[in-house]
Amino acid sequence: MKAALMRIMREEGNWMQAAPIQERERIVALDIIRGIAILGIFLVNMPSFFSPMLYVDMKSYWSETRDIVVMNGVDIFAQASFYTLFSFLFGYGFIIFTNRVAEKNLSVPKYFSRRLVVLLIIGVIHAFLIWHGDILITYALCGFILLVMRKMSPKAMVWTALLIIVIPTTLMSLMMLLVTMTMGDANIYSTLEVYAAQSLEVYANGTFMEITNQRISDWSFVNIANFFFIVLSVLPMFLFGAAAAKSNWLEKVEENLSGMKKLWVITFILALIFKLLPYYTEHNFATEYLQDGIGGPASAVFYFLTVVLMTRKRMGLKLLSPFQYVGKMSLSNYLFQSVVCSLIFYSYGLGLYGSFTPFQGIWLVLGIYIFQIIISKVWVSNFHYGPMEWIWRAGTYGNRPKFKRLS
Repeated sequence: MKAALMRIMREEGNWMQAAPIQERERIVALDIIRGIAILGIFLVNMPSFFSPMLYVDMKSYWSETRDIVVMNGVDIFAQASFYTLFSFLFGYGFIIFTNRVAEKNLSVPKYFSRRLVVLLIIGVIHAFLIWHGDILITYALCGFILLVMRKMSPKAMVWTALLIIVIPTTLMSLMMLLVTMTMGDANIYSTLEVYAAQSLEVYANGTFMEITNQRISDWSFVNIANFFFIVLSVLPMFLFGAAAAKSNWLEKVEENLSGMKKLWVITFILALIFKLLPYYTEHNFATEYLQDGIGGPASAVFYFLTVVLMTRKRMGLKLLSPFQYVGKMSLSNYLFQSVVCSLIFYSYGLGLYGSFTPFQGIWLVLGIYIFQIIISKVWVSNFHYGPMEWIWRAGTYGNRPKFKRLS
């Protein structure tokens, strides 16, 4: 009883010390990678903003050469690579967060659970009122699993993550290959034509309530039946990121340099083999599942290590530094992309849904992202946090962090 009372008093005494990470403690490379991940996620998400991508075969939906080149490029370099990269960063940030909280003798489960609940609320608002392709709900729910596994050693985390990736991916790919060999690569999209037509009509011409119902339907189509497989793609990247943070990859780059260079080569080879697999063999469900299931995580780690190695040099740091401004307020920028694109494509905005192509979309991505770099740089020079980051931190710590910088 006395020990419990002392613990409560200690937490109460440290309540005002609970605070988000300060500017001087930030790791620049981490912000740069977050900024790059936000760009990659935007590239992958863009077709879903203006087309019924969930219900059509993207390999045949557009026929112009330039659109096919864009879709193939995004498929090879970005698909399943950047949400996994961001998952890796989530795991890395989790360890930074837990270390900070533990140093102040505060309860890690209490504060991280609050952090996840706030993220879940933001994700629900995003998914059902802005855009159906939300990833924040998944991150929040998987975060509770990560919380339970937080005391594992880095080696145990890595092996657990590898097993979660390799075993289910291998089994699923073999099953898909067997089905393809015996029944052929069935055209499942023919059964989804009615849903594609409904999406085109509702998003282009529907009321806000009709669009909201469509968003809920689209989110459910992707997440409810496939939630187990989504967890299997996100959780191992959380664990990889957490293991990297526990090993102080970014804090002690030179000490870990040899191992990081070897891993950089290994992940490059794996990414090259599996990301290109459907192009040098055959496009079917099995090869595409392997492409995403193994090629995605491998390319995510490869991209992470590439940035870390580049930022060791002054030239590399200078070249990549603009990405840090987007990365410093990555949650705000992620949501900003959804808000802007919903206003461009949905009927309560410009109503351009169904009238864009991947080639046009790539230019829109670049234009919006460049604007985000500019506005983010201005914002972080005047404010400590992005608007959504401030809300997230306020909800996590139960106080109001400093927002505006002193002039």
